[in-house]
Amino acid sequence: MPYLLISTQIRLEAGPTMVGDEHSDPILMDILGARKRNMLGNNFCEYYVNEAPRVVLDKLEKLGYRVVSMTGVGQTLVWCLHRE
Repeated sequence: MPYLLISTQIRLEAGPTMVGDEHSDPILMDILGARKRNMLGNNFCEYYVNEAPRVVLDKLEKLGYRVVSMTGVGQTLVWCLHRE
């Protein structure tokens, strides 16, 4: 998958960082050290790491991902990345 969304809550800028959904590349999730979880009340799973978004962005840059856009949605920060 060439596109990836990562996000974090504004009050949790030091982590955890959400790095994928249940359909994300399991090899990439393993490289990032991400764990899969299902939050109470959600009918989907997500991958997360206990690191700050900056650390995750640094790792993804080394893997060839580049930030396409970044925005704030309510209390959530979201980055969209793309890999050639």
